[in-house]
Amino acid sequence: MKWHHVQENWSAFYEAIQEKWPEADESDLDEIDGDQRAFIAYLAEVTGQESSEIRDELRDWLTGEIPSDVVMDPTHDNHSIALSSKYVNEGEDEYDDDARFGDDSPENDDD
Repeated sequence: MKWHHVQENWSAFYEAIQEKWPEADESDLDEIDGDQRAFIAYLAEVTGQESSEIRDELRDWLTGEIPSDVVMDPTHDNHSIALSSKYVNEGEDEYDDDARFGDDSPENDDD
């Protein structure tokens, strides 16, 4: 993943950030708001490590996959729906309810 993925979905990454760096506090992350330099400086301060070490850790962390909770963030749903419009027949709305396909019925909730 790239830093812009993190920056664009900053709050959705909190759990993954805190898993990697347990010293990170959510209210401090709110203030950082996706600023990479501020994030590195913050992590160096709370972990007691050098900024260069944090940069290396961050580079390694970014080589991983985007966490599933980030991918499942509702903001991605709307984006994915909008992208799907090229597969929707003319005159139909990609945001329409798909209940007519039968996958929204209560008896299927346990699947």
